[in-house]
Amino acid sequence: MDPGYACSEALNSGIPEFYMKAIREHEADVIAQPEIEITAGEESGDVSFDAVVEVRPEIELEGYQGLAITIPSPHPTDTDVADQVDRFRGQYSELVDVERPAALGDHLTLDIEGSQDGEANEGLTAEDYSYELGAGSIVPELDDQLRGLKSGETVEFDADHPQPDEPRVHFKVSVKGIKEKVLPELTDEWIKDADLSSQTVDEFRDDIISRLTKVRRSQASVAVQNELAAELGKLVVDPAPEALVGQEMRARLENLVGRLQQQGISLETYLQITGTEATSFTDDLRSDSEAAIKVDLALRAIVRQESLHAEADEVEVELEKIAKQVGLDLDTVRERLEASDQILALKTDIGRRNALRWLTDRVAITDESGTSINRADIDIDLDEDEDAFEFDDHDHDHDHDHDHDHDHDHDH
Repeated sequence: MDPGYACSEALNSGIPEFYMKAIREHEADVIAQPEIEITAGEESGDVSFDAVVEVRPEIELEGYQGLAITIPSPHPTDTDVADQVDRFRGQYSELVDVERPAALGDHLTLDIEGSQDGEANEGLTAEDYSYELGAGSIVPELDDQLRGLKSGETVEFDADHPQPDEPRVHFKVSVKGIKEKVLPELTDEWIKDADLSSQTVDEFRDDIISRLTKVRRSQASVAVQNELAAELGKLVVDPAPEALVGQEMRARLENLVGRLQQQGISLETYLQITGTEATSFTDDLRSDSEAAIKVDLALRAIVRQESLHAEADEVEVELEKIAKQVGLDLDTVRERLEASDQILALKTDIGRRNALRWLTDRVAITDESGTSINRADIDIDLDEDEDAFEFDDHDHDHDHDHDHDHDHDHDH
């Protein structure tokens, strides 16, 4: 065998192992592939090499101690409750003929004649057509033209065709009847007859308030985390490292494509359905990824600056959760995560959650009216969306994230 070939094979197989060992020893948070230069032993003798690799930057974050955010109130208003009550009553409503001008919400019986360039358009022509005033269907101008008309009256107007690139349409619309929606009277008797799982009006209202409050609290929790993320991102003044942005974009794209495939939809079809240009999609993907990276950098900075690193008992609790989720014993889970270099990622996730809890406990939270919101009124569960850890018998590549710093690792 050619000695040079054998030496080259030995280097190719040995250097990655020594490189990973150096990464572990230095606990380098690598975010890109290394540039490796062999400095000695390429032909004979001991081997030395330099590995220059981009690592995640550690930023110094300022201004996070006094954050303030505004979110929708977690409490339903009287109007919210009344609207929901009427929505339920609307399911049992009746349509009653009225002798008055048409108003929003009325159900009209119409004769519609649509023509283009003087010729009737059968697709825009109908007799005894039932239409709810305010629905906004057919053409936008229709609601304005019909409002205030009485039964027996006719209106004519021109409007753009619903389909683009079609000639304008001349409409002649006659009102043949007007019915209004009459809701049932809200009484204990109606509640019982409607079988709404309540016996009285008060019980019915209380049930609606309970349901709306649950929804509002959940929405408020999401709003807190979204608004916190937005404010944190603003505190990171340096651009997000390109290596991290690229990784985040790939991860988000793969996640989207995977979810679409489960529905039998291709990415191309998805863009067509949503009317999204490929360029716009890519720009939005980059923008969202850059924002996510900045939030991650900010949370890591708070972990470091406030000493919120994962404690041994916190790691143990997370390992026990993972073991329960995957149906394996604790030691096996620990061994596999250590073998795949995911313990550091687990600690990082715990630290980020600690930072988010720390922030949530201290941020000033108000609703749109400026009223301070009690944290007890918000369902904030930071453990809900835990990162999943996949077990693999092979080592994972170290594709971590951060800015323009470099580590020089040497091994022999």
